[in-house]
Amino acid sequence: MHAQKFEINRRAIPSDATESLWHAQDGWPIRRIDWQGMGEPRGSLLFLPGRGDHYEKYLETLAYFASLGWRVTSIDWRGQGASGRLLDDPHVGHIDDFSSWIADLRYFWGTWKAETPGPHVVLAHSMGGHLAMRALVEKAFDPDAVALSAPMLGIQTGGLPLSLNHAFAKLMCMIGRAETPAWKVSEKPMSPMNVRGNILTGDKDRYEDELAWWTLRPEVKLGPPSWHWIERAIASIRSLDEPGKLEAVKTPVLLMATTADQLVSTPRVIKDSKRLPHSETLIFGKEAAHELLRETDAVRDQCIERIQTFLDQYAPVK
Repeated sequence: MHAQKFEINRRAIPSDATESLWHAQDGWPIRRIDWQGMGEPRGSLLFLPGRGDHYEKYLETLAYFASLGWRVTSIDWRGQGASGRLLDDPHVGHIDDFSSWIADLRYFWGTWKAETPGPHVVLAHSMGGHLAMRALVEKAFDPDAVALSAPMLGIQTGGLPLSLNHAFAKLMCMIGRAETPAWKVSEKPMSPMNVRGNILTGDKDRYEDELAWWTLRPEVKLGPPSWHWIERAIASIRSLDEPGKLEAVKTPVLLMATTADQLVSTPRVIKDSKRLPHSETLIFGKEAAHELLRETDAVRDQCIERIQTFLDQYAPVK
């Protein structure tokens, strides 16, 4: 199977997509985008973005799957994109605990699944991939199949034990730095803005799509995470270490990653894939950076084709 050639204006909301607000169980406004599609539906796909992301970054991929007949939906996580902010400084990413995002996802899934045709599948990137895995473990949702792009099952620690990084993050919170940014500007500690693009993708135009959206919609821009976010992220990652948790996940999962990733730990992705009863992997090397779905066509097309094949096998038309 080959991905169809598909082009859209990546810097404009497609005319067949609808933006709206959904309200979480506590009333928090969550921004969403939906493609209702035409004709007989292929099924329904929910896309979960990564840390600091907003759904505009993935319009190309979302619109592509909509063109195949999927009823596509994506949300901005609480505190990200245009789903509000959790600190007075709107450029610092923050969350009280990752369980809050799981609660939002559980509540959203119940309504969304009831309103959309099956099969129901999930595509998620980075932090969204981590939250999808936690949701599977905690039975917060029940998709027919899940595809993960560079899932945050582990993070780059500079060669230090994750436990040591966790201890340092706890210390920073204890000394009053919980709500301050953990680093400056870039997605990687100590990296200036001019190398951020290389950390995320080798496709210059796709990288600049994000910068263009920051100009078009300044409210979606988010900077580094807080130290509390770092501490809670590591705690959430470590929670999946418990024997039996991943082993109990029966859902088919496709894990795509790259050994050149400077943000998430690909060795951890590979290790965790072996704990899952029904998993497949697609691993890239130096030809790919973190944002696989926003990479050059040579990489992105492979991802799209593999996702299609995977969904056709594990989430066939009902």
